[in-house]
Amino acid sequence: MNKVNLAEKLAMIGGHWTPRIVGELNGQHVNLVKFQGEFVWHDHGDEDELFLVLKGGFRMEFRDRSVELTVGAFLIVPKGVEHRPVAIEEVEVMRFEPAAIQYIGEVDSPMTVRNWERI
Repeated sequence: MNKVNLAEKLAMIGGHWTPRIVGELNGQHVNLVKFQGEFVWHDHGDEDELFLVLKGGFRMEFRDRSVELTVGAFLIVPKGVEHRPVAIEEVEVMRFEPAAIQYIGEVDSPMTVRNWERI
């Protein structure tokens, strides 16, 4: 049972699109990620994802609509729903998702992260 300081953990993240695990609960990873630009279209067939904006803002694109998120807002992407995060400027996000989740589903991309670092 250790306190986690989000500002300290976020300062340890230098790049974009590379989530870092900062905690676990009930089979879920709590992770932090910084990103900017467009991610790849993907879905998670068996897992939901929660995105909570800590700094900045971004747009979550779905095939039929987009949702704008700003500081303090969160969005749950249901399993099986194709989506793509897009950030004009750097955004800092906390995510909650099953520990077994594949970062970008079944999509094979240079953005694929297979071994998640804990900080």
